[in-house]
Amino acid sequence: MTPSSNQFLLPDLLAACPLDGGVNPHYEKGAAESRAWINSYNVFTDRKRAFFVLGSNERLVSRAYKYADFEQFRTCCDFVNLLFVFDEISDEQTGKDALSTGNIFLNAMRYSHWDDHSLFSQMTKESVFRKRLMCLFGPKATARFLRNWETYCASVITEAELREKGKILDVDAFITLRRENSAVRLCCSLIEYCFGTDLPDEVFEHPVFLEIYWAAVDLVCWANDIYSYDMEQSKGISGNNIVTVLMKNRHLTLQEASDYVGAHCQELMNRFISAQACLPSWGTSVDSEVAQYIQGLGCWVKGNLDWSFETQRYFGVQHLVVKETLLVTLRPSERPEELDSDSDIE
Repeated sequence: MTPSSNQFLLPDLLAACPLDGGVNPHYEKGAAESRAWINSYNVFTDRKRAFFVLGSNERLVSRAYKYADFEQFRTCCDFVNLLFVFDEISDEQTGKDALSTGNIFLNAMRYSHWDDHSLFSQMTKESVFRKRLMCLFGPKATARFLRNWETYCASVITEAELREKGKILDVDAFITLRRENSAVRLCCSLIEYCFGTDLPDEVFEHPVFLEIYWAAVDLVCWANDIYSYDMEQSKGISGNNIVTVLMKNRHLTLQEASDYVGAHCQELMNRFISAQACLPSWGTSVDSEVAQYIQGLGCWVKGNLDWSFETQRYFGVQHLVVKETLLVTLRPSERPEELDSDSDIE
């Protein structure tokens, strides 16, 4: 199939992924509870609430953490939904305002008695989320999680500043930023929470483990960018996307950039799989926990691919057709009044 000038073909990332997928058995109950929790704060305008529902974050969680028990699954749903709220807010904020919003979460997580009386603070401190998360996190995993949040907030601020200036980074600088502002590392922190493990820092410092880790993170980021490109370009916010970065820096057409993403994701998948045979041993107990963590990384990679086509978040009502044909027809730019940038978050 030859796409027309307003179309492009996606790379077949699902065909290139040999990893097993699945859905968490607690999906229906946990998703309903988490959605009711987030909606109880009335943080969305009607249009954004519809986008939130159609995106089905809980479905992504059910695939990314298919192995989690109910309590852990519910908490992961709450966290990913909270991230959605933060992402929606920060997408429309200046760097300074995004920093203030990010610090609300960080302070509320770190200090049980801290409260600035904002809705975002209340959501973070709410017992269903914070207490469940902090009670089951090990000390080393907790420290990594909070460091990742700080890095995430800093990267979101950088993204907001770049958006204000209309600046597009070079490829290497963008990859570094995207690893952080995607929140994928934050979500991977929850793998230890779900399995009840607390890996030694030396594991996360080992070059072979890091090769596996970064391959998984990049697979999620690059897949997300190619799938979300049409939606983002229609809203005029495609600067934070590897497709735009490749087109600008490598002087590629949209189709060439899409093909590049496909080839690179194949390289990443090969690296993710082959590097596992080169892992050292940290002892039987730790080795078992490392294997669980890598399993969790694989669930994120495969789960993100599956979820991207089973909801309307990226491809609207045509999501199943796009999955079958891989053909994306670019949407026209939305008028300013259609973007609905209002938010009730304080």
